[in-house]
Order: sequence, then C-alpha cells, then structure tokens
Amino acid sequence: MAKRKGMEVSIAVSEAVKLANVDVISAYPITPQTHIVEHLSELVADGELQAAFIPVESEHSALSAAIGAAAVGARSYTATSSQGLALMHEIMFIASSIRMPLTMTVVNRAISAPINIWNDLSDIMAERDCGWIQLFAINGQEAIDLTLQAFKIAEDSRVLLPVAVNLDGFILSHVIEPVEMPDQETVDAFLPPYKPVLRLDPEHPITIGAFGSPEVFMEVKKQVEEALIDSQKVVTEVWKEFGERFGRQYKPIESYQTKGAETLLLTMGSISETAMTAVDRLREKGEKVGLLHIRLWRPFPFKEFFQAIRGAKVLAVVDRALTPGGMGGPVGLEIKSALFDKADRPYVAEFVAGLGGRDLTVELFVEIAEKANRYAQKQKEMRYEMIGVREK
Repeated sequence: MAKRKGMEVSIAVSEAVKLANVDVISAYPITPQTHIVEHLSELVADGELQAAFIPVESEHSALSAAIGAAAVGARSYTATSSQGLALMHEIMFIASSIRMPLTMTVVNRAISAPINIWNDLSDIMAERDCGWIQLFAINGQEAIDLTLQAFKIAEDSRVLLPVAVNLDGFILSHVIEPVEMPDQETVDAFLPPYKPVLRLDPEHPITIGAFGSPEVFMEVKKQVEEALIDSQKVVTEVWKEFGERFGRQYKPIESYQTKGAETLLLTMGSISETAMTAVDRLREKGEKVGLLHIRLWRPFPFKEFFQAIRGAKVLAVVDRALTPGGMGGPVGLEIKSALFDKADRPYVAEFVAGLGGRDLTVELFVEIAEKANRYAQKQKEMRYEMIGVREK
C-alpha cells in the first residue's frame, strides 16, 4: 500500500525515476530543474540506484548522451529547462527521427531575454514540432505518475519515441505536496525491464541515423509522423493499465465541471487547479462555466477534444506562450485550426497570460471567462488578448 507523504515535487520525480530502474542518467544543472538530477546523483552515489550517472558539459551533451545510451539498449533519462531545452533543439529532432525511446522531464521556464527563471511554457512550445510525445502534469502526484508512464509508453515496440513530461517550474517543481509514492514491487509489475527492439551491438553492427538523401528523407519523416499519431493508442492503453493498478485515471483531455457548461476554459499545466477554483466560484454564481485541460499535447487528441467541447458556446483558451507576429499563442492556433471547418464550433476567445511567471489568479480566470462571454455576445472578432499586462 502506497503511503502519502509530503515531498518536494522535484525530489518526487527523482524518486519515480529511481522506481523505474533506469540504467543511465545524463545530467546538466539548470534552474529550476537542478533538484531532480541533483537528487538522482545522491541516489546513485549512495548506492540506492544502480545506474550510470553521467555529468556532462551542456544540455546539448545531456540529450546526446541519453540518445547514445538508448541506442545500446539502456533505459535512459535526462531533464532540463528553458535555455537548456533550447540548446537541445537540434538533438530533439534526432531523438525522434531515429526512434530513441528515452524519457525527459522538462521543468517549464520562460525563454529569455530578459533573463527570467520563472514559469511559462515558451520553452516546450518552441519544441512542439520536434516529434516527441508530450505530456503535462498539473500537480506532484501527476508528475510521479506521468514519469512512470512515460518509460512504458516510449519503450513500447509500437511507439519507440522519446517522451517529454512537462511540469511547471517553481509553481510545481519547488513546492512540497502530499503524494503517494508507489512501492517497488507494484512499479516493477507495471514497468518490466526494457527489452530493446534494435540496438547498437559490435557483434551485429548496424547504422542508426545515417545520411538521408532526398530519396529517403521524406519517407523517414512520414514514418515518424505516423508513429507519433499512432502512439495515442498506446498512451491510452498505458493509462488504462495504470488506473487499474494504481487507482488513478488519466485522459488526453481532462474535464472539470463541464456538465451543462456553455463556457469552457482551456488550460495546460498547474494553472488548471487555480482555474478549477475560478470555475467553482462562477458556478456558485449560477454561471454555466467548466474547464478542460490538455494532458496530451503531442500527439494532439483531436477526437477527444471535439467530444469534450460538444455543446459549448464559448471556448476561452489560456496560452502561456506567445507566437510573435502570429495570431496569439500556440495552443490557441492549434484550437482555431482544429475548429476551422466545424459548422457547430464554439466562439473561441484566446488569452495570452502568465508570461515570465506573472501571477494567474482565481480572479484573473474569472475575468477571462467573463470577457470571453462578453466578446462572444458581441461576436467581436479578436486575434488574441494579452491579459494581466500593467498599463503603466
């Protein structure tokens, strides 16, 4: 029986990685991710985790080392944040294109300049097209669970793709929360030892990631695209098994107070819990407001999304990243594109908020819902609104 205990979320993630029995950890520190790999180094040094811990000279090297380890059949893990993820950019595409089933925690933090160590989603949104499966946690328990699930998803022979587990920097990573840490026996039954399908072996030499001429390049990209889309079936299967073993259920699009809701807030990450409080407050006033939050960002769960918004008249999208010179933020663009040819689509009001750690309060979510309704009533054409900006 798992015991509930108070634990810093970063440390909880490290303990989940330990429970996953990883073989190789490649590590480079960057705020606010550092506590994860720091604690893993302690677990390895103290003999509590039998794994190779590789301290590298940069995030670029951290992901490169993780790929190398995965290529020889090791269960591999790394973690990063913000500028570190940006430094990994070229390697992100390599990991997915050569089908390396590794897991990485991304502790989301704003991309500078100006230098900012606080939370938004600009780091991972810059990597949305890299071919990785991308999951989002809203609290510490989910950060633990999604970490364990990520290894099982990535290593499935039908997937063989890297998985990024996202959690908000500081807002989540440095907060102490009550969590249930599963026991090793239960985790082992859920996540057996990794059996690689293909691996580098001196006795049976093969080439991985060789030069790709125009005659083969598009076929490789098509293969990765199909594998990423098809991975949702495995994600759903893993979540179903996880629910049966651990009693906690996960869905690609999570709903809160959506019964009879005519206005829906759409969020990602830990702000979803703040938005839930706002929904409760609006419901107490008789407002027909609910919440959707995206758990599975890539591949995007279109079918589940369309089902979740059925009956809604207004959809208020809250983005914590900006697409400069475009039509708002990446989530809003995704949603508008998905709904473009739908005759019964709701009115979409997009708000960009919380950049660089700017507070997203209950009151602000109430304001977002109320503004979205006013704009919908007037049928106001809007690109997006950056909300919470000081006037002076």
